[in-house]
Formats: sequence, C-alpha cells, structure tokens
Amino acid sequence: MYSEIIYNVDDPVATVTLDRPESLNAWTQRMAAEFRHAVYQAERDPAVVGIVVTGAGRAFCAGADMRNLATLSDGGTIDTDNSDVDVPAELLEDLPEDFSGTYTWLMGLRKPVVAAINGPIAGMAVPIALSCDIRFMAEDAPLLTAFAQRGLVAEWGLSWLLTRQIGAGDAMDLLFSSRRVSGTEAASMGLVQKALPADQVLTYAVEYVKDLAARCSPASIAVMKRQVYSHLTTSLAGAEREALQLMSESFTRGDFKEGVSSFLQKRPPSFARLS
Repeated sequence: MYSEIIYNVDDPVATVTLDRPESLNAWTQRMAAEFRHAVYQAERDPAVVGIVVTGAGRAFCAGADMRNLATLSDGGTIDTDNSDVDVPAELLEDLPEDFSGTYTWLMGLRKPVVAAINGPIAGMAVPIALSCDIRFMAEDAPLLTAFAQRGLVAEWGLSWLLTRQIGAGDAMDLLFSSRRVSGTEAASMGLVQKALPADQVLTYAVEYVKDLAARCSPASIAVMKRQVYSHLTTSLAGAEREALQLMSESFTRGDFKEGVSSFLQKRPPSFARLS
C-alpha cells in the first residue's frame, strides 16, 4: 500500500519513516497521503501508545519536492490520485477546528507524536515537525525555513507554530534569514526538546514512548494534549475552569484508581490503552 513511507508497529510504538532517501525524503502529495493514513492507523491501534516520525537515510525531510515546486512556478498543477490511502471522513470529524489543518491535524490527535529529526530538515518539513508534540534532533543536523529564499511565505501555520515555540524575535530571524540552525542551537532555543548524536535520535525517541507506556496513563496524556493546545487560544481563567472540570472527570476513571493503587502497592501501573 505504501510506496513513500514505511509503517511499523512494535508495541507500544508506531514508527512512520519518510522513505525517499534518494531525494532526502522530499515531501510529495503521495507522501502526505500515506503519512496521514499510517498515522491514523496508529491513532486507532490499541497496541500503539505513541507515534515516532523519522526519515530514511541521512535526512529527516528536505521540504517540498523541487520538481513539484518547479511545476507550480511554471503555472502548472500537481494532479495525483491518492484515493487508495484516503482517511475515512468520520475519523476526521473528531478533530478540533483549530487543529484540523493540512498538517496541524497532528496536534488534534489523542496520542503523542514524537519527531525523531535524524538529519537535515527544511521548508515545509519544519511546520510538520512543529505540529508534532515532542522533537528530538541530531546535534549536527541543519534546520532552515527556506521560504524567503524561494519567494514564499511562512507556510502551513509556521508563523503561529514557530512564534509559540521560540518567541517572535527568534521566529522572525529564522523566517527572514533562512539561516541554518544546528540541532544543538535548536535545542538551546527551545525549538526541539533535546539534541543528540545522529545515531541515537531514533532510539531515544522510541525509548521515550516506551517509558510513557510503562509509567503513564494514555487517557491522561490524551486529555492533557488537548488541554495544552486548546489553551493556547484561550484565557488563563478559561483554562483553569476547564481544568477543574476535567480533573473532576478524571476522579471517576479507572486510571485514577489504578494510579493510586499502584503507588500504594509499590508496583508499576497497568493502564488501559486507547483504541
């Protein structure tokens, strides 16, 4: 079914690998369709607690395929039929309105999505990675927005995503200059959560999800993910009121009882999976 990604589930981790290494995993419409289809499989699979996204070969993703950009710059259109990997419409209806965009739908999922940025990342791959919940990056990998160098703009919500990650000044710098930022600098800016040697990035991301599965409630993670993103666009008072309501609801769930019992009994918790 998939020709431009690799999808693998090894309980509790689903790994989606962008698989066009000959072009540094440059993004195409086919890749986008396959990526979304695979991630939604993981979202509905009870064996999956978290999703890791990475790239095949030496790059994470070089951004949009330049052949497609050349076609668009000449006034052409890109017509690709990807109906074989369409996500059922009823699944898309669950997404909150603010997080149902072309790539921001990742923020509307229940399960955590971790970007394992194993190599160069550029252009539209940056807002895709920023739509993931957690990012780990190779120390020496370059990141650049690239849009100003192509006569384009901050695409796919990047102006919103980047500003909320690192502030307006640093966001302006990266957008205006398209300068290269290493994984080490990206971590110091708060753009990624940790910079690691390239050969450790994917392993670290997988172990991160395994640790969540061993210690944390998937239901709690899902609620907190929704809280964090929805509260970016609400007031402090509104966030606090909703937190009180959600906390009351959490007292009635089995995960609360299991969390307390496992602590008192000095044993690892056994939480129910999402499906």
